[in-house]
This record gives sequence, structure tokens and C-alpha cells, in this order.
Amino acid sequence: MEPRIDLMNNELGAAIGTRIFNVNLAIEQSTLPPATRELVSLRASQLNGCGWCVDIHAKEATAAGETPLRLNLVAAWRHADVFTDAERAALALADEGTRLADGAGVSDETWARVRTHYDDDQIVALISLIALINATNRMAVIAGLPGGAYEPGLFARLAS
Repeated sequence: MEPRIDLMNNELGAAIGTRIFNVNLAIEQSTLPPATRELVSLRASQLNGCGWCVDIHAKEATAAGETPLRLNLVAAWRHADVFTDAERAALALADEGTRLADGAGVSDETWARVRTHYDDDQIVALISLIALINATNRMAVIAGLPGGAYEPGLFARLAS
């Protein structure tokens, strides 16, 4: 599968990619747990059918020490007992925040669960992460970027 366009080797695409990386860097520097960030990014990418982003976040999570069992169960997180209550709240927010077009939005129940487990800064990071991964998923799917070839740490190396 060949991409429709190489976003990284296009001058404007590279400039936008740099800015997306900088927003992601601010999220990474927050106190939102790294495991939660990767699980949420993986889940939204699964929902959006973005093979490129599923590849990235599964590999980055693995490199950060996430277990294959938990990664494999992200797709069925509601029916798995390997996630903490805080992670489950974040995954519920990711599901509802990604499926806005379904018309339900984010439920008061999910919001209350998120509020129970995360402080204001972590919630801002979580909301921003969900928005950012959904934007990135759409860019990658539209551009036809295939999953499979990503190497962990690639974006950090490109940014340095």
C-alpha cells in the first residue's frame, strides 16, 4: 500500500507535523500517565481505523513497557479486567470523544468518572490528546499512510 501523499516530505506537511509534535510534547510533559496516553491514542486509532497510528501507539506502548495482554485488550476494554478504574474512565472518554458524530457526545457519567480520577491539568491533557489523535488519525487515513513500518522513537529522533 503506497501513501497518497508523503506528508513528512512536503514542506507544509512537515511544518504542520512539527506543530503537532509540539502539542504532543506539551501533553507528554503533563502529569497524565504515559500508559494512559498510549492506551487512549491506541483506542481512538482503532475506532478510526488508522493502521498507521495503531502501529505507532502499539509500538511506543510496547517500548515503554506496556504488556501485550493489555494492548491486545484495548479493543475490548469494557470486557477486560486488566485496566485500572482511571484508565477505564480515560478509555470511555476516548470512545465518546472519538464517536461525536454518533450524536451522543460525552455522557455526564463518563465525565464524572474522569473527574474522579484526574485533576484539571490531566483532564486538559486528556481532552487535548483525544482531539489531537483524532486529527492525526484523519490526516493519516485521508493520506493513505499504511501501518507496519514504524520504529519506536522515530518522531523524537526527527524532532531532535
